[in-house]
Amino acid sequence: MEQYKQEFIEFMIDCEVLKFGDFVTKSGRKTPFFVNTGFYRSGSQLAKLGKYYAKAIKEAFGLDFDILFGPAYKGIPLTVTTSVAIAEEYDKDIKYCSNRKEVKDHGDKGILLGSPITDGDKVVIIEDVTTAGTSIRETLPIIKAQGDVDVLGLVVSVDRMERGTGKKSALAEIEENFGFKTTAIVTMAEVIEHLYNKPYKGKIIIDDTLKAAIDAYYKEYGVQ
Repeated sequence: MEQYKQEFIEFMIDCEVLKFGDFVTKSGRKTPFFVNTGFYRSGSQLAKLGKYYAKAIKEAFGLDFDILFGPAYKGIPLTVTTSVAIAEEYDKDIKYCSNRKEVKDHGDKGILLGSPITDGDKVVIIEDVTTAGTSIRETLPIIKAQGDVDVLGLVVSVDRMERGTGKKSALAEIEENFGFKTTAIVTMAEVIEHLYNKPYKGKIIIDDTLKAAIDAYYKEYGVQ
């Protein structure tokens, strides 16, 4: 596993973004792990997060694109910090764009904030965690309505590696349904590989008991 992926896993733990215990997802699934990107709360944390996203985007898509699009609301700070990181780390000036929940009818009018999207633009979409495609279904028509654009794909921070609405993973379903590539900074398989029975700051985070709970979860909700 690449060094930056290991560092990102530990970064999530330090920020309390990645937690283990008893949780319930929005879909009603009881899960032994939870990712809450709302716990990235400081400037230094967001700066680091942007660099991890920038690295994952460069590896998956390269840097030959024009717009980084983040669906409101969580996608807004992700587009900003990642576009800054791409500029600083790779000397590539990528524009950022997000949608508004409500169309603005005065001043900077319209449904978009940040850069406009125009014909010929290549777009990468950035989100927090694996989705079932709900956000994509809402925002892709907004992007497409701006002109003849090429959506290269979607990047998320963590691939939970569980089924979406069918038997395939949520990210695989998005690829199939929308016809573009998806990637993640890390997968849960990589998280488990890095933390299982290995001490971090003097503590075993994933022990045999927790590993058994994760295995049981994937037996029920994992990709078949």
